[in-house]
Order: sequence, then structure tokens, then C-alpha cells
Amino acid sequence: MTTTAVAPETTAVATVPSYVQDAWWTPAPEAKTVPVRDASTGEVLANVSTDGLDLAAVVNFGRTTGQSELGKLTFHQRALKLKELAMYLNGRREELYAESSQSGATKIDNMIDIDGGIGVLFTFGSKGRRELPNSQVVVDGPMEILSKDGSFAGEHIYTRIPGVAVQINAFNFPVWGMLEKFAPAFLAGVPTIVKPATPTGYVAAAAVRAIVESGILPAGSLQLISGSARTLLDELDYRDLVSFTGSASTANSLKSHRNVVQGGVRFTSETDSLNAAILGPDAVPGTPEFDAFVKAVVTEMTVKAGQKCTAIRRVLVPAALTSEVAAAIGARINERVVVGDPRAEGVTMGALASLEQLADVRAAVQSMLDAGGELAYGSLDAPSVTSVGGNVGVVEDGAFMAPVLLSWADAEAEEVHSLEAFGPVSSVLGYTDLADAVRLAARGSGSLVASVCTNDPAVAQELVLGIAAHHGRVHMLNREDARSSTGHGSPVPHLVHGGPGRAGGGEELGGIRSVLHHMQRTAIQGSPNMLTAVTGQWHTGADRNFTVETEGEHPFRKSLATLRIGDAVRSELRQVTLEDITAFANSTGDTFYAHTNQEAAEANPFFPGIVAHGYLLLSWAAGLFVEPAPGPVLANYGLENLRFITPVAAGDSIRVTLTAKKITPRETDEYGEVAWDAVLTNQNDEIVATYDVLTLVEK
Repeated sequence: MTTTAVAPETTAVATVPSYVQDAWWTPAPEAKTVPVRDASTGEVLANVSTDGLDLAAVVNFGRTTGQSELGKLTFHQRALKLKELAMYLNGRREELYAESSQSGATKIDNMIDIDGGIGVLFTFGSKGRRELPNSQVVVDGPMEILSKDGSFAGEHIYTRIPGVAVQINAFNFPVWGMLEKFAPAFLAGVPTIVKPATPTGYVAAAAVRAIVESGILPAGSLQLISGSARTLLDELDYRDLVSFTGSASTANSLKSHRNVVQGGVRFTSETDSLNAAILGPDAVPGTPEFDAFVKAVVTEMTVKAGQKCTAIRRVLVPAALTSEVAAAIGARINERVVVGDPRAEGVTMGALASLEQLADVRAAVQSMLDAGGELAYGSLDAPSVTSVGGNVGVVEDGAFMAPVLLSWADAEAEEVHSLEAFGPVSSVLGYTDLADAVRLAARGSGSLVASVCTNDPAVAQELVLGIAAHHGRVHMLNREDARSSTGHGSPVPHLVHGGPGRAGGGEELGGIRSVLHHMQRTAIQGSPNMLTAVTGQWHTGADRNFTVETEGEHPFRKSLATLRIGDAVRSELRQVTLEDITAFANSTGDTFYAHTNQEAAEANPFFPGIVAHGYLLLSWAAGLFVEPAPGPVLANYGLENLRFITPVAAGDSIRVTLTAKKITPRETDEYGEVAWDAVLTNQNDEIVATYDVLTLVEK
């Protein structure tokens, strides 16, 4: 294997390099290569080949160096690196735009792909610090007591998988498709191997080049295979994960690999999807919903030249409106869409990714025409050779196709519900009633996304609940969110992306859910002390250090440098009187009968008579455990998991026991969060209330 220290300069006939084992690699000059062409002009941009690349060494490098280096970082440290990388790539967008424009992508397309990918990094950089601990273990749910005396317990934890995350991507989003998979894997602490699709792999390689030049990522975090990797799954086992985006046929082939079927390789896929948009019966012409619906359909037909796994393929409308909807879609295309080289001024829709892709889309449309579809707008003829703003718009060697809208007299035709033309193509179908619309949407046999456009809440409820189980996401559109909506076809990193059935049955994104996809959930059992040692969080029954007694120091006087899990304080008892309860009721206005009316309170099966307000007890608890001098505790910023368990009547007494439960230093601030386990008990040691007190404490 030949390696060089820096990326080779790109020339018109250069070979797109791979980035493996922290070095750039290209095959020998005599290697067999595949040419990659400019989608708009047909010009050969580069060659692609992996002849001679040692895939076993690539995987091993990820499992060893990548795992080791990422394992040195906590979730928060990884999250900060994602944010830093996002900021760096923001400064290099223009050069990535220039690369991407050769794939037929317009400025809007680039914003979705490149800016969208960078946005995913920002999102996970933020969510990682807000929603994950500053450690390497995620605790899943509360401790389960497994013995009468509490000495044996169990719970669930997540730890990162010990292998690599392999992503096999489609050609349509070479940057977003890579970064939306990379971000959660990196945050989990799992190294990534990227295998982009050949037609646009040079764009992914340009993004990786920028990432490498940033110097931000630890060694082994990211490797790139530019070209064929047919034997890559041979090198994987149960330690590894494969995330595939592409055709169902390829996904099925990969899923049948012996290392997936028998070897335990984790496999998730996103494949074909005949997504639908449903126009509610109330959304007639002239309503804001009708206009928003038409705009959404045209957008999804033309962004990325319709080469989106989330594009609208089936437009479901009331049967009486099919002609009006088709005419409105055609009118908007005529008004807004200019097909051509995206580098030419005035072009709004670029070429398909390759001539092979163009041939596939035209063949799919012809099959649908043969099956009964009719052209409601457009044709299969190549767009005319044009000049836009003095620049070449459409040339004969480019992979250009104008938008095509089909109508169907028979909404039951099999082809419209089973054949996806992966380009600027959609079909209008009429439905008879809402139940029929639900049934037609479900005939897609599982989809990534559907839109429901209506301003009638009852219609939205029936349609969404009817189709939800057939889709990974449902987008509701009406006059209230038409301007603010991120759109039918734009997955957001906060919400899951994927779908059942034909869509592949996989799931990506979804915030921290996608991080956990790269981790193993394990049930652990042991004593509270051992659970505390493994998780870094104090568990009920584990040892405490009552620091006032042992060290002569209240735990609130400790900074994060000296505070330890299990440091605790126990207060004296304080008696509750009827006068206290009455005064609190009068001062707060909370005169609920259980606090003011003895007869009514006694009639309540939960109370022995007048009882103290729960919030009175919490206020007193704060007074019992607080240490009033300034610092190192800076602020109390909330309570969590509050439960009132035993009522407290006049004459009873309460005390509080406070234990440092979880300590989370902030990487970028001079303070961190401390969660304190708080337990209120009465004079009989019965639990009155339990909750967590959240404080900010100086480092």
C-alpha cells in the first residue's frame, strides 16, 4: 500500500484518494479505474479505484488506534470537537460548493447538503453537552432492587461498541449523508469508515480533506474509502456496525452477507421510499393550505433534481381536485424552474448525478407510462440546449431532465405504488375519502416520510394516526407553519430519520437516540457500591461520607476539585406546627382543604387530617441543608424526580439527607453541575419525599 503525508493535488484526471490509517492513499498507476464525470458537461473529472487497498488493515486501524484515541475523551470532550469542526468547515463551505456544483447541485442543493451536514455537527455538539454526562457511560433508567435488604441491585448502562461504524452512502448527499452518520458515531466514541458512492465520492473526499486539514479529530476517528469496497463486510464482525443508504436490492444483498446473518454485524439501512403528500379535503384552491401544498410538491420534485430519498413521489388529493392540483403544479414549475448547469446564472434545477442515473429515471418513467400513467406535465424529451445569462445552461452531454408529473386514471395501478423514479418525477392520485387516502399512502409498503396538508384538526388526527405506523416521519403542514416549517423532505438531526418496510426498516438521527445506536445496552448487577463504582453515580444503599462528622466541613463548602460522589450531610429534625401550616397557606394562597379544613382532610383517605404543604416541606428542607456563605455553590437551578410519599401532620418532624449523586464538570466553564440525592424523612424514619437538587458549583 502506497501512502503520502498530504493529499495529492486534484487535476482533471487525478484519482480520487482514499484516507486510511491517517494517510492519503492512491492506487498504483496501472490500477484499473472508473471515470467520474461532471454531471452538467460530461467532462471527466477524476478516476476512482481501490485496487491494492488493504481493507483488513483499514478496519483494524479503526478498531485499535481509533478506539484507543476516542476512548481517551468523554462525551462532552467529543461534543466540543464536533462544534469546533463545524465552525472550521463553515469557513470552507465555498470550496465545497465548487466541488459539489460539478455533481449538478445548485446553491440551494448545496445548502441542504453541505450546510445541512455542518448543522448536524453543531446540533450533536450541543446535545452531547446538554443531554449526556461528562463521562463515557450512559445510565439507562433507575436502579432495580433485587434483594430484600437492598444489598443486591441492577440497572442498565450503555457503553460504546468496540469496533467500527461503516457507512455506505448514496450519491445524492455526499456531505450531509456522511456527517449525519459520523456525528453520532463520533459522539459515542466509535471510529467511522466512510464508503461514498462513486459518482459523487469526490465531493465527500473534498470534505474529508478539509476535516483532516483541520487537525481537530483524534487519530483513527475517520477513514475514507474512495471506490469499490466489495469485500469490506468480510472484515467485520459483531463488534461493528454498518449503516447503508441506497437501493433495496443492494441493501438486501448486504443484509444476506454471512457476517450479518451469522456473525452479528449490526446493520441498518435506508432504501427505496415512495413518499406521499396528502391534501386534506378542506384545502381547496384559494386556501393557504392549497398554495403551501403545491409549493411543497414542486420543491420536492426539483431540489437535488428530485434525487432525494425523502422526495414526494405520490401526490394524494381529493379525486375532484386532481386536474386543478396538476395544473397548479405545472404552473409553478413553469414559473419557478430553470433547468441547467448550476454554475450558470438563473438556473434553479441542476442535472442528475450521472448519465447512468438519467437513463434509469427515464426508463422508470417509461415503465409507469406503459402501466397507465399519463403525462400531466413535462415529457421524456431531453431539455433543449439553452444559454442562461451568457453561460451554458443545458448541453447535450449533461445528465439533464426536466420535471415530469404523471396522472393516473387508476389510483390502484401497481407501478405507481412500487416503482420509484429517482429524479424530478411525481404522480397525482385521487382519493375518495380519508380512509381511502390512508389506504393509498400505506400502499407504499413503508416510507420515510409523508406530509399531511390540512387546517382541520379532525382531518389531521385521522390521517396522521392512520398512516403513522407506515412511516418514519409525518410532516403536518398548514397556514400556521407554512413559513417556518423545515419542509417535507428535510430530515432534522433532532428527529429520527428512517422508515419501515420498503424504506429499509432502519433508523438514524433522532438526537441522542442515534448515539445510543452505536452503543451496547448491558444489564449490570451487584451491590450499590459496585454499581456506583461502575457508573460514576451514587446509588441508594452505597456508602456515604458525612463530611461534617468526618472532615468538619459541609459538602457545600467543597469545590468540584474536592467534592466526591457520596459526600453527604444529614440535618437535625424540625417539628411542624399547625401555625406553620396555616401561615404558609395564608402567605401563598394555597388554601387547599387538606391544609385548612380538619373535617374535610380527615374524610380524605390519603390524609390523617390537616397536613403540611409539600412545598412548605421542600422550603424547610432547603433551610435544613443549606450552607449560607458565598461559594463554591453558585446557584440552585432546579429539582428533578420529585415525589411526595408520606403526609406530614402537625406535630410531626422532618429531616433531610443530601448526598452528592452525580458530578458533571463543564469543559469550557469554571463550574459544573452537581445533582444531589435528597430524601426527606419523618421522626419515624419514614420517607416523606424524594427528589434531586441540581446545583452549579465552582471547579
